[in-house]
Amino acid sequence: MPKEKLQIDKLKIERELLAQGCRYIVGVDEVGRGPLAGPVVAAAVIMPLDEGNIIDGVDDSKKLSAKKREALAEEIKKRAVAYAICEIQAEEIDEINILQATRLCMKRAVEKLPVASDMVLTDGNMTLDISLPQRSIVKGDSLSYSIGAASILAKVYRDNLMDEYAKIYPAYAFEKNKGYGTAAHIQGIKEAGLCSIHRKTFTKNF
Repeated sequence: MPKEKLQIDKLKIERELLAQGCRYIVGVDEVGRGPLAGPVVAAAVIMPLDEGNIIDGVDDSKKLSAKKREALAEEIKKRAVAYAICEIQAEEIDEINILQATRLCMKRAVEKLPVASDMVLTDGNMTLDISLPQRSIVKGDSLSYSIGAASILAKVYRDNLMDEYAKIYPAYAFEKNKGYGTAAHIQGIKEAGLCSIHRKTFTKNF
C-alpha cells in the first residue's frame, strides 16, 4: 500500500470531524497500565491537521523503535497546537485501582490543555468524566493520527521517567523493563524487596 494511502487512512476520522465543523481535535492515550512499578502516564495533544503540517510516521507507539519514537516526540511537541502530559503515581493507583487511575490521568491531561477543543478522541473504550464531546476508538493509536501522536508523547515521557528511576533504584533493571514484570525485575524484587514506586496491589504475590 502506498505511503500516501496510509496517511489518508490515519486522518480519516479527523477529516470527518473537520468536515462537521470541528476545529481543535484532541487525541488522548495512556501508557503504563500493566507494569508492577512506576506511574500511569497520559498525554493529550491537539495537532495541526493542514496538509503541510502532517508528520509522516506517526503511529501506535508500540510499533515504533525507541529512536524513532524519540524523534517523532520532538517533532510532535514542536508542531502541536497544544499538548499536556500527566502522571498518576503508584500510591494513587493502589488507592483507586488502575482503571480509575487511567481514566483520571487522561481526564487531567485533557483539562490541562490551554486550548478549548471541539472533540476528544480517546484510545480504547475509555469514557472520560469531561464536559467536552468525546469519542473512544478501539485501536485508536493505530487508526487516528491524533491518538497516535498522544501515544508517542506518553510512551517517550514514561520511558524516560523509568530510566531516571533506574538510577535511583538500580536493583530492578527499570532501564530495560520500564517497570513491567520481567524475570530480571521479579528477581530484583525477591532480592531487594519492594521500592517506593512499586504498586502494592500489583505485587502482592512477591
